[in-house]
Amino acid sequence: MRRLAAGLAAAALGATMVATAASPALADPDPGLDPDVAGYTSLQFDANPEPAWRGRPITLEGKLSVQCDEDYINGFVSVHHADYCKDSERWHRLAAKRIVILFQPDGSGRWEYVETVRTSGKGYFSTRVPARTSGTWRAVFEGSRWLSPAEGKDWVKVVGRR
Repeated sequence: MRRLAAGLAAAALGATMVATAASPALADPDPGLDPDVAGYTSLQFDANPEPAWRGRPITLEGKLSVQCDEDYINGFVSVHHADYCKDSERWHRLAAKRIVILFQPDGSGRWEYVETVRTSGKGYFSTRVPARTSGTWRAVFEGSRWLSPAEGKDWVKVVGRR
């Protein structure tokens, strides 16, 4: 509610949201999981088929959502992104957000970058990659100024000849 009041006061004075940076909620460049600053996000992720045949495509898909709470509905996120939660929603899917896809082969301690995808207008994302070896797939939403980061993982066994 504090952010809503600060935003309304700034709008009444004809100032932009950037000019209200004196507000404690806006001055923090890295909100992390502070509930006064960031909306809590959830990333659901699945890699299929399981098991996968070597050389055949694996589909990596999921959805990114933000929890509908008073701060999100009334906060700056709804002002900047023209996003809103319906009265009956507990989670609202987020559109046009970047999701980074990573892969860690079994026995390796290093994550390999695969690609970056964007969520659709309904908050879903999907991509297909060839199956090489067994390992863990990871989808990462790095967060933004008003949204907390989120990630999902799925291990896939790859069968078949090399």
